[in-house]
Amino acid sequence: MKLWDKGISIDKKIEQFTVGNDREIDIHIAKYDVIASKAHAKMLHKIGILTTIELEQLLGGLQVLENEIEAGEFVIDAQFEDVHSKIEYELTTTLGNVGKKIHTARSRNDQVLVACHLYYKENLSLVREKVKTLFETLLDQAEVYKDKVLPGYTHLQVAMPSSFGLWFSAYAELMIDDVFLLDAAIKTVDQNPLGSAAGYGSSFPIDREFTTKEMDFATLKYNVVAAQMGRGKNERTISAALGSLANTMARFAMDVCLYMSQNFGFISFPDELTTGSSIMPHKKNPDVFELIRGKCNKIQALQSEMVLITNNLPSGYHRDYQLLKENMIAAFEEIKDILDIFNYSIQRAIVKDIDINSDLYKYLFTVDNINTLVVEGQTFREAYQKIGGQVQDGTYVPDTSKKHTHAGSIHNLCLDKIREKFPS
Repeated sequence: MKLWDKGISIDKKIEQFTVGNDREIDIHIAKYDVIASKAHAKMLHKIGILTTIELEQLLGGLQVLENEIEAGEFVIDAQFEDVHSKIEYELTTTLGNVGKKIHTARSRNDQVLVACHLYYKENLSLVREKVKTLFETLLDQAEVYKDKVLPGYTHLQVAMPSSFGLWFSAYAELMIDDVFLLDAAIKTVDQNPLGSAAGYGSSFPIDREFTTKEMDFATLKYNVVAAQMGRGKNERTISAALGSLANTMARFAMDVCLYMSQNFGFISFPDELTTGSSIMPHKKNPDVFELIRGKCNKIQALQSEMVLITNNLPSGYHRDYQLLKENMIAAFEEIKDILDIFNYSIQRAIVKDIDINSDLYKYLFTVDNINTLVVEGQTFREAYQKIGGQVQDGTYVPDTSKKHTHAGSIHNLCLDKIREKFPS
């Protein structure tokens, strides 16, 4: 029995097309539909629609389902469209007419909406925690390797001296910017949409403030049309935040792949973290970081998908919204795995000693040497021309002794300040 069934048979091809992958996807939001259903049942009791006994029966039935979900035993069978119809069916099978009352003053539209809000809110917080873990790992690595010289590049040409401390802490601090966006996304979804029903509210005297507190939302999405129009807007906001984080990790992964190559040879990893070639026995491939790069690039594409699905839709509900869930949820599950494997792998990076006196890196210090001449009294243009002339005629001899003392530079990483800046 579908939630919208009026006794009319639906063409099987139409049914298959409209249901899509909802059964598989909805496993991820099943827990949150139960949480919302509990809050809704308590609210129906508060306004006198459910008796105390009926409430206790519904809460007991919902708890059984929640236990099954937590144990991985909950299955959305082929005869159900989605998790919402499955849960109502189970309650009705167990409790009879009492189970049928759970849908009072509620639409499947706002069931999906509130379940997604709860899923997004919890998973954004989980992503944030995993970012904090990786952030701390990178700062720890920066501290350990702060004195290890690393050639800096612009245009992939040798440019100026850097360090592994500067490299690790650069990506750590960039992740703070990503957290700012994650926090904005959390704030966006931390608004209770339950009660918007099909998008225009209900003639039942429902208490939306009650369910807001019951589900621990920060506030209520007051306007019911605005609540319904949050579908799509939420996903666009979240995908922008996940995309920003994915961009940071994709660039970091590219650095790792580059620095592992023989032409650079700056870092390596234990053999068990790399893969080999089927025909070239010398290979140690950075497959983990290549996959991180590719997966992160897929996540960055998600925002465009969310925009294109929902762009210019008029107010009110549209079935297009069903298409938001699949790749949105997949992106969350993917990025959590990426953060875990990145943190696991980068802790095991083997930082190599780089011969800074090699001819490969002799021009790393030209800027420092120009600055020394300026401090000694020459104008910058004169100093630039002098060092430039030495480079051109082959007489340049680098002086590697100059220190960078300003905040955030190679010899003053400000790791404590970066750590303090991470949003609490």
